Amino acid sequence: MPFCLTVFAEESVQKENDPIERKVILQRMYLDGELSEEKLTETIWSMEDFWSKYEGWKVVDQNEEQIVLKKIENDISPLLKANGYLGMREDGTLSIFIGRPEHAKIIHTFYQLDVGKLEVYKQEELQKGIPIMNKDQYKQLIKEYEPYSLN
Repeated sequence: MPFCLTVFAEESVQKENDPIERKVILQRMYLDGELSEEKLTETIWSMEDFWSKYEGWKVVDQNEEQIVLKKIENDISPLLKANGYLGMREDGTLSIFIGRPEHAKIIHTFYQLDVGKLEVYKQEELQKGIPIMNKDQYKQLIKEYEPYSLN
């Protein structure tokens, strides 16, 4: 923490009771590879209180204008929960799509599947897309298709 406090050393010249304002960027990295950013302005009355508020976050970058903090979330992203589908690209690659696979944007690619080993119903399921509802289902689905990997 000493490094974090030294950036604000010049502020100690100000009156001790005057707060400082910093732009804070909160980066959240999710299990599905999605990185979200939240930007806000914090009024900091006490550095001790500030660091206490962001306990569990790691400092990525900081300067006199902003502090960038990052946290690894043990969950899938809100985007994936809202509209994520596990599916298969035309080349047989297991992928995550935002929206159903036929017209959707790919946000993560896993591995090439041996389509010949897949049961017909599993192929159809992947072509339509399997909605991803939560972290446990996400992990279970990825594990379920690993035996069909070409790697």
